[in-house]
Amino acid sequence: MTVAPPLFGVFPVPEADAQERVIEQVLLADRLGLDLVGIQDHPYQRRFLDTWTLLSFLAGKTERVRLFPDVANLPLRHPAVLAKSAASLDRLSGGRAELGLGAGAFWEAIEAWGAPRRSPGESVDALAEAIEIIRRVWAGERGIRFHGAYYRLQGAHGGPVPAHPMGIWIGAYGPRMLRLVGRAGDGWIPSLPRLPVEDVPPRQAAIDDAARAAGRDPGDIVRIANLSGTVTDGEVTGWLHGPVEHWVEELARLVSDLRFDGFVVSVDGDDVLGQTERFAAQVVPLVRAAFE
Repeated sequence: MTVAPPLFGVFPVPEADAQERVIEQVLLADRLGLDLVGIQDHPYQRRFLDTWTLLSFLAGKTERVRLFPDVANLPLRHPAVLAKSAASLDRLSGGRAELGLGAGAFWEAIEAWGAPRRSPGESVDALAEAIEIIRRVWAGERGIRFHGAYYRLQGAHGGPVPAHPMGIWIGAYGPRMLRLVGRAGDGWIPSLPRLPVEDVPPRQAAIDDAARAAGRDPGDIVRIANLSGTVTDGEVTGWLHGPVEHWVEELARLVSDLRFDGFVVSVDGDDVLGQTERFAAQVVPLVRAAFE
């Protein structure tokens, strides 16, 4: 089976005190031909810039990278308004936005900001409702009525319609979340090695099984991994902490053996710009070439 060249991008930490570095890293990624920029979404984190404001600002300064929240904090963002925000960003960026979406985490912090604490089961059910609402808003449906356990719409008018068929990429680990990815999502975004590499195959299989059960083609679901590491000149000191050859071997294995379609990388250490340039100039071309 032929495997397409993977997508590559960066996963900056949206620190307010380092905002100029964040902006320069994204501009550098855009200039160097990377594909993706993912921004984590933790509205309760006092040190972070607001993710949607930052994404919008970056969209106006870049030309080619695709931008997405990695992943949007659903408990603090109403799905109908989130849908409108995402569609607006997609239109304003010329079709360069996707929607990363999560069920929620850090519930004490979420609760401190006035949102309800949800059990794991409740958070999955709320996410399923949200996905349905988002798709109806994106379709430009008029008079939307939705009566769920967590969200309600009373004759809302959807729109605007996104500039391109936007994907909903879900951050998921547990069995019910993975089934939701297969049944209703357009993508899967796990963080490695938070999810151990050896646990990836059964998760991939669970997504595939759920997709087939829903009459969907599993191949239509994009798989993007969040990674972190450092490119060095010395010996391998840990996974993705080593020379270019180590990175190329490991990323190629994630594509060929574990079926990932792309990666967004967070830099360990302070040399963010140098590491971003080295990753884009030395690692990415070799991995792409392996699948051309």
